Amino acid sequence: MIDLHELRRLTFSSSHADVPDHLSAASGIVVAGEFLYVIADDDLHLGVFDAAGQRDGFKVHLFPGDLPDDPAARKAQKPDLEALVRLPPFAGYPSGALLAFASGSRSNRQTGALLRLDDSGALRGSPRAVDLSALYAPLQRRFPGLNIEGAAVCDQRIVLLQRASRGHPENALIRLPLADVLQALGAADELQLPELPVELSTIELGQIGDVPLGFTDAAALPDGRLVFSAVCESVDGTYHDGPCVGAAVGILGTDGQVQRLDFVRPVRKIEGIDARLDGGFVRLLLVSDADDRSRPGGLFSAALPWASEKKPP
Repeated sequence: MIDLHELRRLTFSSSHADVPDHLSAASGIVVAGEFLYVIADDDLHLGVFDAAGQRDGFKVHLFPGDLPDDPAARKAQKPDLEALVRLPPFAGYPSGALLAFASGSRSNRQTGALLRLDDSGALRGSPRAVDLSALYAPLQRRFPGLNIEGAAVCDQRIVLLQRASRGHPENALIRLPLADVLQALGAADELQLPELPVELSTIELGQIGDVPLGFTDAAALPDGRLVFSAVCESVDGTYHDGPCVGAAVGILGTDGQVQRLDFVRPVRKIEGIDARLDGGFVRLLLVSDADDRSRPGGLFSAALPWASEKKPP
């Protein structure tokens, strides 16, 4: 069992009176320099916080317009940004960038966002929309319940995490060639990720009762392994939310095998994870989805003992 320690609620320093002053449905996290970036699956904004978790954050608008307040209408129209990853330098982005992935679970959930970073890890310039439909088309044929929930850069690949649900109980790693992704994103015109060659591997994480553990995010370790988060959400498909009956963090080896899996306490719907080595520990930052727009998500810390992957002789 791994203990979660709450660092702060994901609140903003200012907001219009009729707009919640917090980020509720946190779904991905990236730490860059002194900045902590959090994506939300029910919003059009990126949350920007200090990495120390001491001050309220602010919003950065990713897409034009606004979402309706009515919960059903909001769910139907939201872009469903579920994963956030930091990219290394590439053409036009000498200090790298942030790339947000949508889930792909509906036709209107196939647009991501690209944000330029400077040397300090701060945002520079305006976000750019990224069309993911060509990339997702073959994945939708392979996974009828496509639901991309996490992403990480690892070993010259971008690894996308397909999340299992009770109706579609299959977790998977989807590895894309990083060089091809960066080449497409370096284009000067409209941004689109094309259909790319992928490596697929399905992963069994177990379940609680009849509810499977489903991937929610991942972060790469220096030796090529992945630290991941997963939750048991009692829901059949990829559209509706359900009660979270358990959450866990674990480590996947370079061969895709689960090397460890620890449930967390207290139970929180953990949807984003960042990992850093610190002596003999992997220090984790995690964000949670409150599944209630009136309540802020949380930022938590946790630690795993560090042991490098043993290579065969």
